[in-house]
Amino acid sequence: MNNHWNLPDIPHKGWRLLDVIDIREDGQSVEDTDYETCMMCGNERIRYVHIVEHNEIDEEFRVGCDCAEKMTNDYVNPGQLERNLKNRAVRRSKWISKEWHFNEKGNQYLKKDGHYFLIFKDTKSGKFKCKVDEIWGKKFFNTVEEAKAAAFNGIDYLKEKEEW
Repeated sequence: MNNHWNLPDIPHKGWRLLDVIDIREDGQSVEDTDYETCMMCGNERIRYVHIVEHNEIDEEFRVGCDCAEKMTNDYVNPGQLERNLKNRAVRRSKWISKEWHFNEKGNQYLKKDGHYFLIFKDTKSGKFKCKVDEIWGKKFFNTVEEAKAAAFNGIDYLKEKEEW
């Protein structure tokens, strides 16, 4: 287990938080998740990775929340950003597992917040595509869950841009 906290040439303070990411991909199981190891303390199984940088170090460090808080001397933002990602993951999971209905063609649909979501199965390829209101997505997906996750991501993106 690497512990950079004990190394004198690694600064302990003065780091800047660049981003926090959820490394679990849409629809990925706990068992299939490639967790990361905190580059500062060596803690394993980090799902929410905090990316920090320092003027004296050439590389970005990928660390857990506790180390990010100590390194940036910010005990609010790293935790808040991680909570936001956790809440988003819960919302996405609930969205995918919602009870969708089937139309006369056998496609799944959902009406929510005044919008119509359709998951269409292409009979030629056997893959799935999603549609929100009158807008068709451009990508095909191998599973219904992947298509539903894509619809969720699209909604989330539009909400962030305040176009929803």
